[in-house]
Amino acid sequence: VQLVEFGGDSVEPGGSLRLSCEVFGLPAGRRFMSWFRQAPGKSREYVATILRDPGWGYYSASVRDRFTISQDNAKRMVYLQMDNLKPEDTGMYYCAVAHVDYSSSQSADHDYWGQGTQVTVSS
Repeated sequence: VQLVEFGGDSVEPGGSLRLSCEVFGLPAGRRFMSWFRQAPGKSREYVATILRDPGWGYYSASVRDRFTISQDNAKRMVYLQMDNLKPEDTGMYYCAVAHVDYSSSQSADHDYWGQGTQVTVSS
């Protein structure tokens, strides 16, 4: 399994970014994929999860109503649309595959991870 994230950049507060995660070799039966982030000096933080079929999204309270998780029709791509970005959204963003069959905000419930893409929000 390989996950490749891209789309991170530096933006000003209030700006938008779309992160992408390309998925190779996803094992059959894995239905939940998530985004996490980690700021310097802080622990990894849950952001959002998607149930791949039918594409339902679940969000942390800190990003709900600003971020949207989605996927393409072929389901090899998972996206994170981030709007109204704030400085506290700064961090390395990781795509991950859950090995549990429910929406989980726990890192330990995810066993495949990408290398991350950096998002910086500052003026």
